[in-house]
Amino acid sequence: MPRATWTWTFDLAPDELWPVLADTNRFNEAMGLPAYTLEETPQANGTVVRRGRGKAAGFDLAWEEKPYEWIWGRHFRQARVFTKGPFRQFGPVFDLEPLALPDGRIGSKVTYALEYEPLTWLGRLFGARLARQAGEAVGKRVLQAVAYAKGERTAQFDLPPPVLPESARIRATALAGEIDRSPYGNGLGKALADLVLSAMASDLMPLKPKRLARELKVAPRAAIEACLAATRSGLLAMKWDLLCTNCRGAKFSTPTLGDLPRGAHCPSCNIDYGRDFEKNVELSFAPSPTIRPLALGAFCLSGPMSTPHVAVQLLLAPGETRTIAAELPAGAYRLRTLHPGEVVDFDHSGGPLPGLRITAAGVEALPPGERGTITFHNEAGFELAAVIEDRTWTRDALTAPEVISLQAFRDLFAAATLRPGDEAGVNQVALLFTDLQGSTALYEQVGDAQAYNIVREHFALLAGIVRDHDGAVVKTIGDAVMAAFGDPADAVRAALAMQARIADQHLVLKVGVHAGGSVVVTLNDRLDYFGSTVNMAARLQGQSHGGDIVLSRAVAQDPAVKPLLAGLPASEESMPLKGFAEPISFLRLVAPSASP
Repeated sequence: MPRATWTWTFDLAPDELWPVLADTNRFNEAMGLPAYTLEETPQANGTVVRRGRGKAAGFDLAWEEKPYEWIWGRHFRQARVFTKGPFRQFGPVFDLEPLALPDGRIGSKVTYALEYEPLTWLGRLFGARLARQAGEAVGKRVLQAVAYAKGERTAQFDLPPPVLPESARIRATALAGEIDRSPYGNGLGKALADLVLSAMASDLMPLKPKRLARELKVAPRAAIEACLAATRSGLLAMKWDLLCTNCRGAKFSTPTLGDLPRGAHCPSCNIDYGRDFEKNVELSFAPSPTIRPLALGAFCLSGPMSTPHVAVQLLLAPGETRTIAAELPAGAYRLRTLHPGEVVDFDHSGGPLPGLRITAAGVEALPPGERGTITFHNEAGFELAAVIEDRTWTRDALTAPEVISLQAFRDLFAAATLRPGDEAGVNQVALLFTDLQGSTALYEQVGDAQAYNIVREHFALLAGIVRDHDGAVVKTIGDAVMAAFGDPADAVRAALAMQARIADQHLVLKVGVHAGGSVVVTLNDRLDYFGSTVNMAARLQGQSHGGDIVLSRAVAQDPAVKPLLAGLPASEESMPLKGFAEPISFLRLVAPSASP
């Protein structure tokens, strides 16, 4: 097969170049290629044939899109088999090799090749010229991307701004001011408006707040709150995505939490999968179509950065055995194929890696071979793609439990609830209960009106502390507050801050904190928590004497909580609690009072 090749050397290591050079979605957009979708047809053997149609360089194209192949940080290639257009096959091959530099650092040798096979007389006549032109255009973007990775450019590619009507810019500017006036805008209105108006579409499909926080150099909560405020204003639209447990793509999306189904089908993986609030329900954002409509699909639907949790993906012919050079960092991994079947989980702490024997039923692990190599055997009788993936979930996912435990979400989207009769389990939530001690006497001493104002101010104080510690007030009950946190350490920090601040108000607060699994339900038209974790947290608050904090053993023994307790007076106690068969052990913490 004809092949055109380009080579560069750079003073960045392969792992530093990989995130920019393997981002095929951004590269294709920068090349001016249109977004596209694929028609996915399941086969009797469980695999999926993906066919696409589009137009490039003036040619109408139709093709079968084969799965990409890659080894993280070292190599990727992609082949399309065309039935319409000048080529029968046309695709890139990237290789990144470590290169010892004269100063002792590790650089990279980057090789980019275009492999092509003509289909028509035009392909035979102009194939070499078209491949050279395409390769030179890619090479230009390679140099720009590397300069960006080195910090020499503020934008990855030289691209003209998107063509938008002036009314969209006027509207976005007005909405930026509205976002900044929101208590949750965090001064990010202009930055969000500029992003919507000028960013590459690849950066907005979808818009992930945690990734945005890194780019804007702000705390994750600030970016999440600003995106929620931008949705409320109309600059952004929110999407609840039900991610496939295999490819982790959003195969079902809805703007409302209540419309999330309990499961979905992934046509790309040809599997049905269920809903897990903690793993595969993610909140993402996109520009409002009234500001910047985006085309359906993507510029590359299956490149390495589309599934960054996949470390190795190989396309193997029937009966093929292949050994590759690969090193994986320590971690939790899964061996599988792109078609449904048995999977193998393994924990890697270094040393040789297991091989893969692949049959029509799935994957089997083989004894490790030589260190730095992995061997694949395809005994399935048909072509398939084998995968080695990190089985932990991405740090950029904003999961449903995180969202519903944020004060901004509960304030701005109070009507966001599950369907009646629906519920969702979460493995861990930290619940904090408070109550004012002696509030009845307070009403008698100062009168109803003044006491009511004092209690209302105390609610505002506690709500502010909860928000500052990445939590949310779930509800108030009389003079009591129930708050939820994703991290037990945040709940304890909030409890300490409450006791320190409430002392300045000459009030006495009772506080209890517990963490564990719970069920999320809709109760009284709001998202609430139900189960023994809720009951335990409430009972522990009942054991507080006032001015102290009662922590369950689960919270007190949390590794992130222990440093917070160092040096603070505390006593371990055990007490029978209503609703629990055995006496419950807990830690009573004497919180430091506020400085005068």
